Amino acid sequence: MSNIQVWQSTIDESKKLAQMESITFSEGKKGITDYVITIDEAVTYQQMDGFGASFTDASAWLVVHALSEELRDELMRKLFDREEGIGISFLRQPMGASDFAWKIYSYDDVEPGESDYELARFSIDHDRCYILPVIHQALKLNPELKVMASPWSAPGWMKTSDAMIGGTLKPECYGVYADYFVKFLDAYQAEGILVYAVTMQNEPGYEPKEYPGMIVKPAEEAAFIKSHLGPRLAKRKQPTKIMCYDHNWDVPGHPREIYEDPEASKYVAGTAWHMYGGRHEAMSQIKEQFPDKDVWFTEASGGQWIPRFHDAFMDQMKHVIRTTRNWSKSVIWWNIALDENNGPTVLSRSTCRGVVKINQQTGELTYNLDYYTLGHISKFVSPGAYRIDSNTFEDDLETVAFSNVDGSKVLIVSNRTIKPKTIVVAISERTFEYTIDGEAAVTFKWDQ
Repeated sequence: MSNIQVWQSTIDESKKLAQMESITFSEGKKGITDYVITIDEAVTYQQMDGFGASFTDASAWLVVHALSEELRDELMRKLFDREEGIGISFLRQPMGASDFAWKIYSYDDVEPGESDYELARFSIDHDRCYILPVIHQALKLNPELKVMASPWSAPGWMKTSDAMIGGTLKPECYGVYADYFVKFLDAYQAEGILVYAVTMQNEPGYEPKEYPGMIVKPAEEAAFIKSHLGPRLAKRKQPTKIMCYDHNWDVPGHPREIYEDPEASKYVAGTAWHMYGGRHEAMSQIKEQFPDKDVWFTEASGGQWIPRFHDAFMDQMKHVIRTTRNWSKSVIWWNIALDENNGPTVLSRSTCRGVVKINQQTGELTYNLDYYTLGHISKFVSPGAYRIDSNTFEDDLETVAFSNVDGSKVLIVSNRTIKPKTIVVAISERTFEYTIDGEAAVTFKWDQ
């Protein structure tokens, strides 16, 4: 009988992605159990792209400048190496400044009142100091790593506000903004980083007051994609997907409107979603309506608005399971690293939490709960895996299952009750039994 590896996290923090004693299969069901989980590997759903977070300007700066070389190398291995760490396989990179940056910048900044329609001043030099080096190191540790890119704003001179904060994209700048994307993709490719996908705009329905942002209505995004960005990317030899929307579950009408425009829709691979409003099921609703469009879950930040450890842990395990059960090909947290003040940031006050905390005063490195929740899927489910069928008990005992390229199987279980639950897992003619602590999460992995 093949061994089943077991990794568990408990709500009292005594176990954080801790490897438990292996268990074995048996023939047929045994004992009296609370739940039978049946896995059917013949029923497959989406193919997984990867799992990860973002090397924001703040995160990359901290990793390079606030850690000793020894701690930096340890952190990178624990983030991107599957054996020593959690095997992060997907990065969502801001194109220019986000809210978590030392300063507001784009790749083509000019003096107030000036413009640069020829993009003569375009440069990714800002990223060479510390962002590109950490991406390169991550790629060496995990060559399967995918990188996508999302801008928080167009350069200010392209906008009605003449600034990266506020405003909308000027109609006469649609073409040059698409050229800006191509310049970025070419520049990153020249550095050896192939960008897997882009979105036009991070959170197009929200206009921040303190950090870069830009309102983009669905019709505007459709026009930009069908007449400018889509045709330009289609001409490049190196393919880059376009994901639309990149915002919360509560406005599914935004991607729907884009897909209802056939000239825009033909260039769009699928929808990118965030979790700060609405329900996971919105992803399935759009997928069912437009089955040829894929689904990616591209941002979920931990923060002070959800009490840690208990509430935040339970919330994130719910996202790991429910996003993938609702067709997402990815699970992506937000900042890889923030400091003891939830920065560096251009915000007057930050309440976000990074996957890790790096104390700028002491150089101390702390792995936050976000590291372990992400690890429950990223360490075990490889890019290219398919989600396979498993039954789930919503708000009670939730599950999701995968089949890796090498034939190994993974089952993630979250006990959402306060009581221990005994489960029997049945796959083909084999079963195994396990008792999961109240509010614990367990990942099981076994060979074919």
